[in-house]
Amino acid sequence: MDRKRSCMLCEGAVMLLLLLLLGHMTTGLEVPLDPKVLEGLPQPPTITHQSPKDYIIDPRENIIIHCEAKGKPHPSFSWTRNGTHFDVEKDSKVIMKPSSGTLVIDISGEKAEAYEGVYQCIARNEHGSAVSNNIVIRQSRSPLWSKEKNEPIIVQRGMSLVLQCRPPAGLPPPIIFWMDNNFQRLPQNSRVSQALNGDLYFSNVLMEDSRNDYICYARFPHTQTIQQKQPITVNVLDIEAMNDTVLAAFLNGSDFWGDTPSGERVPTFMHPPGAHSTTMVLKGDTLELECLADGLPTPEISWTKVAGDLPSSRFSFHSFQKTLKITEVTEADGGDYRCLAKNRLGSNHHTITVVVRAAPFWISAPQNLILAPKENGMLTCRVGGNPQPMVTWSVNGIPIENSHKDPSRNIKDDEIILSDVQTGSSAVYQCNASNEYGYLLANAFVSVLAEPPRVLTPPNHVYSVITNRRALLDCASFGSPLPKITWFKDSQSILDGDSYIIHKNGTLEISVAQSLNGGKYTCMASNNLGNKENHIYLEVKEPTQILKQPGYKVVQRNSMAVFECKVKHDPTLFPSMIWLKDNEELPDDTRFEVGSDSLTIHDVTDEDEGTYTCIRNTTLDQDSARATLTVVEATPTPAIVLEKPDPPTDLELTDQRERSVRLTWTPGDENNSPIKLFLIQYEDSLHEPGVWHNMTSVPGTSTTARLDLSPYVYYSFRVLALNDVNLSEPSAPSRQYRTNPAQPDMNPSNVEVIGTSPDSMTITWTELTGLESNGPGLKYKVSWSLKDADRWTSFDLANVSQYTVTGTPTFALYEVTVQAVNDYGSGPTPEVVLGYSGEDSPTVAPENVQVSVQNGTIAEVRWDAVPLSTVQGRLKGYKVSYWKLRSLHKQDFEHEKPQVLIFNGNETEVLLPGLNPYSQYALNIRVFNGKGDGPTSSDQQFETPEGVPGPPKHLKVQNLNLDSLIVEWAPPLEDNGHLTGYLLKYQSINTTDELGPLKELLLLANETSITLDNLKYSTRYKFYLNAMTVKGSGPTITEEAVTIMDEAMTSKQVDIATQGWFIGLMCAIALLILVLLIVCFIKRNKGGKYPVKEKEDAHQDPEIQPMKEDDGTFGEYRSLESDTEDHKPLKGSRTPSNGTVKKDDSDDSLVDYGEGGDGQFNEDGSFIGQYSGKKEKDTAEGNESSEAPSPVNAMNSFV
Repeated sequence: MDRKRSCMLCEGAVMLLLLLLLGHMTTGLEVPLDPKVLEGLPQPPTITHQSPKDYIIDPRENIIIHCEAKGKPHPSFSWTRNGTHFDVEKDSKVIMKPSSGTLVIDISGEKAEAYEGVYQCIARNEHGSAVSNNIVIRQSRSPLWSKEKNEPIIVQRGMSLVLQCRPPAGLPPPIIFWMDNNFQRLPQNSRVSQALNGDLYFSNVLMEDSRNDYICYARFPHTQTIQQKQPITVNVLDIEAMNDTVLAAFLNGSDFWGDTPSGERVPTFMHPPGAHSTTMVLKGDTLELECLADGLPTPEISWTKVAGDLPSSRFSFHSFQKTLKITEVTEADGGDYRCLAKNRLGSNHHTITVVVRAAPFWISAPQNLILAPKENGMLTCRVGGNPQPMVTWSVNGIPIENSHKDPSRNIKDDEIILSDVQTGSSAVYQCNASNEYGYLLANAFVSVLAEPPRVLTPPNHVYSVITNRRALLDCASFGSPLPKITWFKDSQSILDGDSYIIHKNGTLEISVAQSLNGGKYTCMASNNLGNKENHIYLEVKEPTQILKQPGYKVVQRNSMAVFECKVKHDPTLFPSMIWLKDNEELPDDTRFEVGSDSLTIHDVTDEDEGTYTCIRNTTLDQDSARATLTVVEATPTPAIVLEKPDPPTDLELTDQRERSVRLTWTPGDENNSPIKLFLIQYEDSLHEPGVWHNMTSVPGTSTTARLDLSPYVYYSFRVLALNDVNLSEPSAPSRQYRTNPAQPDMNPSNVEVIGTSPDSMTITWTELTGLESNGPGLKYKVSWSLKDADRWTSFDLANVSQYTVTGTPTFALYEVTVQAVNDYGSGPTPEVVLGYSGEDSPTVAPENVQVSVQNGTIAEVRWDAVPLSTVQGRLKGYKVSYWKLRSLHKQDFEHEKPQVLIFNGNETEVLLPGLNPYSQYALNIRVFNGKGDGPTSSDQQFETPEGVPGPPKHLKVQNLNLDSLIVEWAPPLEDNGHLTGYLLKYQSINTTDELGPLKELLLLANETSITLDNLKYSTRYKFYLNAMTVKGSGPTITEEAVTIMDEAMTSKQVDIATQGWFIGLMCAIALLILVLLIVCFIKRNKGGKYPVKEKEDAHQDPEIQPMKEDDGTFGEYRSLESDTEDHKPLKGSRTPSNGTVKKDDSDDSLVDYGEGGDGQFNEDGSFIGQYSGKKEKDTAEGNESSEAPSPVNAMNSFV
């Protein structure tokens, strides 16, 4: 099989690399030359170093013409001069260096002109000949200025002027500049400037331009000589201020510029003249265009390109805008350029047409080939130029048409096709491309070799890499035919995939190395001549990471500052620590103490302020952190005021990549509260201008963050600092960072298929946001196909989130995808979503409906499930409608509203609960789906058997007399069958809830009342009544009644009187009354005996009989303190309504106390009756009611 191949040079014994490029045709190859590895491997000559094509020599030094080449065996060298063989050995002045083709020509005592000419070097060995470029040797020249006499130049003020330099032609051309007699450069400005040809141009002259030392100098760089022109004298006259005699004397024998006064004028062009000119430039050279204008005031020059813009970053203006320079000219720089000269009087322009030509340049230069016998190859010599160069081929330095014929070689313009090459056909081919502006010459050898594979990478080499970094395992090899490289890990073949990449040169790349990637690898190089393998080992190390970074420090002068820098690293790596101050080495001062993981600064001074950086290095990686030290005056500690931090500053974007960028910033003042974190926000001015979103946060010790970006976003970033007080104000936004568009990384989410009608479905999705679009022209490619049909239909939509597909079969399963597409490509392969088109109503009713009555209230219903094909949608269940037609003991039909029971799923056996016994029912069934109900089945009728009756409609009990009651009731509303009678039960109950014996009576079905005799009077009874059918007794209703009407009131009073709280209250009242009576009794007896006799004598009242003290009776009560009080009524005695007291009545009459002699005495002699009786009377009079209960009566009853 034909192959394309290339190999690289071996570099010592440490690393041997071979680049092999596969293909049907070979592009380029360099044979490795390490004799220890590839001893005896042949190679045709290759020119490695040569002198430039145009070689200008210094006649004061020896001529050295370089020609170096390599090959195996080492090549020999020869030269031609001016097309003929140059016999070096015959010229004693010429020496060729050993093992080299370089010529050294000793020109001491000889003229260098004798060795001028065109030289070419030929390097030969047994496998071919390589030739160098044609090297043109010319001697540098710095001829003298021809002698000339310069007459003084007289010019009128305001006129233009040109001082010509016209230096002698040198090789290379001299550098021109103007100076005065003091070797000071003449000042130049927009009015006076030097042209490209060296002349000095004045747009207008002023009186101060008069001087006699305008000197043009020419510096010849090759010979380092400077020559000067004869000084030029310029006299500027103001003719208007001079008379004719003076003017004539001044002008005698002088050149005079301008014969008329020159005032202000519109600009005209001094160079180039006229309105249009043409210039030619070669591609890749520098184009210089100039416009020099005359005018007063001094014109201003500006440049434009007529049909386009000036090439950005490649053009510049010089000589006060008079010269336009364009570097690295391309074909696109051709065209018309316009320079505009303008002053306040007007403007003028000149157009320069630039024609771009091109010397030959390489499009595809021929490359060395190594071919195995019988292989094919191709040499390509593709060049460009204007005019198009002519390509000629040579072999071993001989024009190919004059060389021997080779049947394996076929020439087609700029290609040589080699087929079925044979051993011994090695040669060196030369490609020459030339046009009128130059030529190109390239050598490319074809070496026919048959070599078994050789692995050039040292065996058992150990590679080390940090986790998550890229690992490259080399397998440099050589062989002919080109070896095929195969990699193995732990005897398992490695394929080119996501985690492994096998490059064309055999290198194995692991994009993100993990610990599991460590181990032994084997690379095998094989061709048809054999196999060769090599073992390589990979060690994956843990990264070096600074765990505790140095913190921002503010310390007082003469105190101590400590920066910590603790690191975590792989145990097999030993990190070193370097501290820098302001990115330079630490000062050589004993105050700086570097510990194992810290830096301590003793006796801090103001000079110690700055930024300190900790760098932890290993042989594989490093980590760094920095902090700032601020030194303050040692002052008494003020009250600490905590404030939110100042906003960060100096936002900078670095390490700019396609999908990420690094943002760095300078923290603001902490304001006495350490910064805990930095919050990074972004604005997308393309999609959401003015809206800031939180992006990420980093610890307060960090001042940089790598930000992951999305394509097609115009990012601006800002940073906020957070301490224990609050967030700072946002920083000023960073400069805008625009990411390039790309194809979408994701597809719309929440894709759903909704059946909207029997012949359509709607596909909905959640659109991508502007941030997720990744590029302009966002569209959604909606695709659908019947499941397993594999006939997809697609439609592109923009700015919508749903699409309705019409003409679909009813309730058909579809596969649906929605893919994001923009102008840069399609998103990832979308996930297939399944969904159904729209439903239609079912077409078939359930059949074979059967009813099985379980009892009077429950029936079981069965039916056959409808075929799923007739559901025309998603089967949701069945609806059973049933209704009562009539009760069986009634002839008339009832019109009840049907009840509907819904049974989900495909259930076909259900129970109907809550039926009425002894009734006739009807039912039907229908299936339903998401669209609606299908047709109903035919009505099925069924009857329920008898059941227990409902409760009697009511139960009443009436008093007939003291020992009998009448019980009345009404039949139940729901017989639920034929009534067979009633069961009446009753029993006595009392206030303590004790129940008497229960008595039962069976009554006939047609009875609705009964009289119960011989009951206890004043007794409460409870009655229980049930209706009965053959199925048993129905629910019970109850009623209570008593045999006396006021029994409820009596029960209530008795109940109250027996309550504990009431008994306690009455006892308290009785005790209070007793205490009051004792007090009154004591007061009554306090003054001695009652003077009854004296009273009788004074009033002579026959009705009042004296009472003896010794018989236990009371005498008249009166006070002994004063006689004036004898007629006062006793407190508590009754007084007439007119407020007077009868004088003929005794104040001490017991009738007054006892109300007409009804007073009574207690056993202890106290007179309670007068109080009790009087109080009852007073109360009766005050309340005007005789029915209010008396507390005294209650007390009496208690006692």
